[in-house]
Amino acid sequence: MSASAEPTRLRRLDLGRAATDPSVAAGRERLIRRGAVPDPIVRDGARQIVADIRERGDAAVAEANARYGGGSADGRLTLERAELVAARDRLAPPIRGALDQMIDHIRRFAETQRPATTRTVVTPGIEIERRWAPLARVGAYVPGGFAAYPSSLVMCAVPARVAGVGELVIASPADRHGRLDDVLLGAAGLLEVDAFVVAGGAQAVGALAFGLSGSGLAPVDRIVGPGNAWVTAAKLEVFGEVGIDLPAGPSEVMVLADETADPAHVAADLLSQAEHGPDSPALLVTPDPAFADAVEAQIARQLALAPRRAILEHSLASCGLVVLAPSRDAAISFVDAYAAEHLSVVVADVEEAVARIRNAGSLFVGPYAPESAGDYASGANHVLPTGGLARSSGALSVEMFGKYVQVQRISRAGLAAIRAAVGAVAQAEGLLAHRDAVEIRFAGAET
Repeated sequence: MSASAEPTRLRRLDLGRAATDPSVAAGRERLIRRGAVPDPIVRDGARQIVADIRERGDAAVAEANARYGGGSADGRLTLERAELVAARDRLAPPIRGALDQMIDHIRRFAETQRPATTRTVVTPGIEIERRWAPLARVGAYVPGGFAAYPSSLVMCAVPARVAGVGELVIASPADRHGRLDDVLLGAAGLLEVDAFVVAGGAQAVGALAFGLSGSGLAPVDRIVGPGNAWVTAAKLEVFGEVGIDLPAGPSEVMVLADETADPAHVAADLLSQAEHGPDSPALLVTPDPAFADAVEAQIARQLALAPRRAILEHSLASCGLVVLAPSRDAAISFVDAYAAEHLSVVVADVEEAVARIRNAGSLFVGPYAPESAGDYASGANHVLPTGGLARSSGALSVEMFGKYVQVQRISRAGLAAIRAAVGAVAQAEGLLAHRDAVEIRFAGAET
């Protein structure tokens, strides 16, 4: 494509018109209040699949694999650990080295997150311990099918290992020919995954939640990892019987940039995340319309050479957007309200801007911090909240692979110190047996 070719035009939302144009105000509100929870049709479909697996186990998973895809060519639902070790040993040196570096960087960051057990003396005679306890069994879903994502396996497995999880089970679908990617299996072997379930979508989540008795797989205690709408819906269905990390929707990227940024870099960042698919939002937020024009021109140039051009064009047409802000402050305010999964910040006085942003899954600061660095090897985790959940949730971390157990040690003197308070509040609530459980310990004794 020549430099004079027509630039790719993205839809635009001009926030400067929000006060006078109701459609602009409504568009802004839709963006901010988007959600990560799938639509009711997907929720109903996932509910049926999960219910079937709860009742019929292995057979239901196998049937769902056959119907929706994701099963292995030989029909097996689980792989032997020896197969993962063999795949590890087949890894070519370049990819083995890349995985080793990735694992090392993620482990270094994860080790800074390892929780500590604490003890607090609330008052003499009352000591409360907050004990960190790794989970016994965790299941991690790793997307697959059309493409394999060993990076997502690493992002889930490394913090699990750092946390001290007893057993780690991976679930991931085979491709349309019933084959699993060798690099994915090799990564599982590198991280000594204990079990590998060959299933996709809602049926994979059901297998993790309820186990596969015919395959000797016990239920897990928590399910983590990214996935499509069916995975998200299924995680919501099994929540309560097992724990989950969070529901997450399609991958999304937002770039906050001004005229100090390189339009070619910004275009590349938008394209790299739009590559995830036609439901992946890619937004540029800028106070400079001329800069937005320059980014669109660069998108057109890069699209002309892109191997996956059709996917990128489809994604940008459906979910690409330029948000024009009337000022730098308005741009930062919108970015914070949107709460993007990935947020790149390339503006003048960048640290001042970053300090004002509370809500984002992962921030990428400055011209040499592309989102793809965090997707693979910076050491940060790429399993992130989407759909605005970054307002209340953060990246997958070591803490997600364990829990705190409260241990209360109370002496007679300690109980005496709170005796009156317990009795008064219990009586006010009408829970007299609660009061009496304290009082009986002092019956017949001098107080």
